[in-house]
Amino acid sequence: MARSSADDVELKRACEASIEGSRHNIVLSIRVAKSRGIFGKSAKLGRQMAKARVIAITTKSKGQKTKAFLRVLKYSNGGLLEPAKLYKLKHLSKVEVIQNDPSGCTFMLGFDNLRSQSVAPPHWTMRNKDDRNRLLLCILNISKEVLGRLPKVVGIDIVEMALWAKVHRRTYFSSSQENSPLTTNRTFTEDGVATSVMIQIDTQVTVEKDLLSQAEVDDMEALLGTYVMGFGEADVFSERMKHELQALEAANIHALLESEAIIEEVLHGLEVAIICVEDMDEWLGIFNAKLKHMREDIELIEARNNKLELHSANHKDLEEELDKLVGWLHIPPQLATCLTVGSFDEPRVMKNIEACEWLIGAIRHLQVPILDPSYANLQAVKEKRVELEKLKSTFVWRASEFLRNYFASLVDFMINDKTYFSRRGSLKRPNHAELRYKCRTYAQLLQHLKSLDSNSLGPLRKAYCHSLNLLLRREAREFANELRASTKVGKAPTVWFESSAGSGQTANSEETGVLSEAYSKMLTVFIPLLVDESTFFAHFMCFDVPKLANSSNSGSDGNGETDDDQEGIASGSSTTELSFLNESLQELLDGIQEDFYSLLDWAFKFDPLRCISMHGITERYLSGQKVDTAGFVRLLLDDLETRISMNFGRFVDDCIYMIEKTERNARQLGVLPYIPRFAFLATRMEQYIQGQSRDLVDQTYTKIVSIMFVCLERTAQMEPKYSDIVLLENYAAFQNSLYDLANVVPSLAKFYRQASESYDQACTRHINMIIFITFERLFIFARRMEELMVTITPQEIQFQVGMSKADLRKMLKSSLSGLDKTINAMYKKLQKNLTSEELLPSLWEKCKKDFLDKYGSFVKLVNQIYPGENVPPVSEMRELLAQM
Repeated sequence: MARSSADDVELKRACEASIEGSRHNIVLSIRVAKSRGIFGKSAKLGRQMAKARVIAITTKSKGQKTKAFLRVLKYSNGGLLEPAKLYKLKHLSKVEVIQNDPSGCTFMLGFDNLRSQSVAPPHWTMRNKDDRNRLLLCILNISKEVLGRLPKVVGIDIVEMALWAKVHRRTYFSSSQENSPLTTNRTFTEDGVATSVMIQIDTQVTVEKDLLSQAEVDDMEALLGTYVMGFGEADVFSERMKHELQALEAANIHALLESEAIIEEVLHGLEVAIICVEDMDEWLGIFNAKLKHMREDIELIEARNNKLELHSANHKDLEEELDKLVGWLHIPPQLATCLTVGSFDEPRVMKNIEACEWLIGAIRHLQVPILDPSYANLQAVKEKRVELEKLKSTFVWRASEFLRNYFASLVDFMINDKTYFSRRGSLKRPNHAELRYKCRTYAQLLQHLKSLDSNSLGPLRKAYCHSLNLLLRREAREFANELRASTKVGKAPTVWFESSAGSGQTANSEETGVLSEAYSKMLTVFIPLLVDESTFFAHFMCFDVPKLANSSNSGSDGNGETDDDQEGIASGSSTTELSFLNESLQELLDGIQEDFYSLLDWAFKFDPLRCISMHGITERYLSGQKVDTAGFVRLLLDDLETRISMNFGRFVDDCIYMIEKTERNARQLGVLPYIPRFAFLATRMEQYIQGQSRDLVDQTYTKIVSIMFVCLERTAQMEPKYSDIVLLENYAAFQNSLYDLANVVPSLAKFYRQASESYDQACTRHINMIIFITFERLFIFARRMEELMVTITPQEIQFQVGMSKADLRKMLKSSLSGLDKTINAMYKKLQKNLTSEELLPSLWEKCKKDFLDKYGSFVKLVNQIYPGENVPPVSEMRELLAQM
């Protein structure tokens, strides 16, 4: 027997995949063929047009309730199953096996909720009766257990179903015992055909459990054993049972005909009953007409009552809405008085704020989003809106005028009280705690003014900025003046690289440290103060800017006290509100940089090198102001850094000018004066480096040393005869004076290496010149030998004019005779124009080494061209030079 598709695990998995997400559990899935047909016309079954489908019986549990469904799935173009139809089993009303199909494998399912009952429902065809019986039994089982009822069943033979269930109970139901509970069996009689429904229970199938007892089942089995000799005789048995049933019905009809008298009595009784029924029907008609009129009267009364109730509810709602509207339109007299007249002094601030809050709420309640649009055009609403606008204008003008005068009076009071500022002998930090406390009293009032009229804050912001700017500039000016007055500095140093500049500057460098301390104290006091004032202004004047955590430099005022309202504001935001804030802060802090500039210029006059330490101090503060209010303090620090760089640039330009001036008046020999002075300057500059001023110093080194080397080269070219001596002496002096610094400063190490290379080149040129002058004939003869070896063989050179062995002996005699005196003369020539005696030993050692190298090359050429000639060897010459 072929395996049933209901046992196909892969088919079941494909069905589960196609309905994934629906939370349906598949009870049974089986392949079928779908076709269309007309009852009674076998030619219309349409088997030739059959379509492959899969029927899946599914259930879905929701709480304690279970629903059953019949799903029809079709194959897509890719061979995958996809849902086609979904039927609810509760609407299944009829299961009919088509009699026109000889195989008995075609059946029809009728549903009572289909939209078009005129269209013939589809016919489903199974591969065999086993699959048909299995599917139909599953449907009936689910209907009984889940829905509590069974659909109408037509065309199924009870004997065939009983035999099939008994024979195949283990074959087809063993695989489904794990998933579906087995239920009971029912027997139905539809259209004269007895039908048996078999349903599984637990682990076995029981047939006719509900209608047949065990004894009847045994009798049935005995009867089947008597008449059914084999499995193939079921049709014969069924036909025989039909004939016996017809004979039994004929016998019953015959028995009825024999009882004619009884039938006549029954008919007479029926006639009497019919008359009574007709009378009853007439009475009921009369009563129905009366009840109809009563129903009409009752409906009319109910309609009128409903209208009255609706009117009453509408009037009640309208009354509530009008009460709310009247409440919004009513202006309390005490609040109106507070908004139009009265004082803004501190005791009355809360009353003014309450009145302002009420005014804001009243205006908002008369706007369309909150107020019903149908009320917006009411004359009373329009008049009240105009009245509220007048109140708003009056209150905004009064409050703005008071606050402008209030800010000016606060600042005037502080400016007139000299105890707030630094005085001679008393350096005082600015303290704005009291000022902020008094201003913060009206912070909530400013917020309400912004809600009422955002344009009113513009003049207030300008007034506050103007007043506070006067106070800040006065404080900065007094503080800077007292700093300069209390700072004791010695006499200003002479100009660097002048002939008069010298050791007298050492003591002054120690005294000028107070200049950097004074500048650092100015920044320490005023940079946090400016940051705090900017942040307080941004929040006090209700700027909508993003907030950040307090920065390290902006969290305290001049006395080191933190301000709870101060928070850093991001300077990277590009909002329109932030641009307005920047403009206001420009007015708030503009001009205060002049006092910083005066302090910088004062310090520069005493010691220009202090620009290095002040540059580092400024960089340290600048790196800490990344999240400060609107970046204005950062702009101030940038300006200070630019001013310091400009002043220091002037100093560097002066140094370069003095170097170039020295070049014009320089002596032809000896170490130029700016070489040692630069070493002293570099030592001082390294002492002043703080923080991030390293770049400034390195740039200065590069600029000055580059000019020094250029001027040195130009000075050396003024007298070509002594050019190499000037170069080697000055480059040597540069290396000696900067040896220690070059080991720790990379920028100076680069110039140290450059000077070393230039020194070696100058030494080589000068020594070669002395050697060539001293042994001119010897090295001219060697040069001719090298030139001739390029064109002819070494053996032919001795036959050239002036290159014979006799010429060689003559040249050797004239060049090497009296060698002691010649070497002494070479030493004196090397010593003659040197001003730095400490260079002579190293130069003489290099001179002897270079001479031996050249003489060794000469000896090799002579041995190659004039074999057998007696030439003093190199070792002899080395011993002679070692004794000198």
